[in-house]
Amino acid sequence: MPEQITLYTSKASPFAHRVELALAEVGATYQSHEIPLRAKPTWYARRINPANEVPAITYGGPLVSPIRPSPDSMKITESLIINEFIADLYPDSSFTPKDAVSRATARMFIDAAEWKVIPQFRDFIWCGGSTDALMNSLEYLQTILPENAKFALCDDFTIADAAIAPFVAQLVMSLDLGCYMDGEAKQVLEMLQGPECSKVWKYWQAVKEQPSFQATFNENRQQKCFK
Repeated sequence: MPEQITLYTSKASPFAHRVELALAEVGATYQSHEIPLRAKPTWYARRINPANEVPAITYGGPLVSPIRPSPDSMKITESLIINEFIADLYPDSSFTPKDAVSRATARMFIDAAEWKVIPQFRDFIWCGGSTDALMNSLEYLQTILPENAKFALCDDFTIADAAIAPFVAQLVMSLDLGCYMDGEAKQVLEMLQGPECSKVWKYWQAVKEQPSFQATFNENRQQKCFK
């Protein structure tokens, strides 16, 4: 049985949301500690993550206050690495692809999303980046989503979905909240809901109904993401 897990997270971070989704999907028992992104406590970099970024987890050792982690616990950082670790802890969960081919497919999907989709999403959401670049990334996401499956690999929500779903959510929610000029929002929404992004829109409909997503992307997270 897995040992204690303490998650250091932030409701404003889609990277932290990745790990919350993973923990929810495998049904892990864990304690959570919120780290404010704009005012991180000084102890966090010293005791948990020298890079001073979220998310991070401690694993093993006694269950203690998150502020004073046990020296016997392992400190693990970087959302994709943490999710691989969680998948290894719960190999019988549907979160973990069951065969070598499926696991390789998941890794290829995650790599493609990490380099060819997520940077364009984040640039558009946070930096007022190019609408054309965003649309190109949506078209690319359309090509790598499967034709006849609910999620990124199959009908199960897997490690591949945890990697991309928080960023799809942020994009759609930011458009719904009117974070951009009306023309830009309308243009992107029309594309998302049109035939050229039919798989992406269908994917989003499935994601937002997934119990782990509903449990982790609540109104509090939505508000903090766009303050």
